Amino acid sequence: MTYNALNQYKQNTVFSATPEELTLMLYDGAIKFMNIGKYHIENNNIGKAHESLLRAQDIIIELNSSLNMEYEVSENLRTLYDFILDRLIDANIYKKSEPIREALDIVTEMRDTWKEAMLKVKKQVYENRGV
Repeated sequence: MTYNALNQYKQNTVFSATPEELTLMLYDGAIKFMNIGKYHIENNNIGKAHESLLRAQDIIIELNSSLNMEYEVSENLRTLYDFILDRLIDANIYKKSEPIREALDIVTEMRDTWKEAMLKVKKQVYENRGV
């Protein structure tokens, strides 16, 4: 697959995704960039670590800004996202991997919970259709 075809495929995947799938993609992206940032910090590649951690921060900011604050759970999520963002900023300023690990643990758990909820809803919809 050529580079342009791969980019087109990725773009189509995003444009055709449900809001739930987009949220899952954001979690996956945050985890990816945190892992890359952690790797680069541990290998003393400060520029690439900074770049990756900024991308992870941008994703967490996007997740935070997309919250519907009409629901009580959104306050709890906002608190978690703020904590994660603080840990990523600390990691980026001090070039330490421990804050990234803390953020990764939380985001990975959130991602896994989100995916599990998506699967349960999908299963319930499937069963309600009598298929």
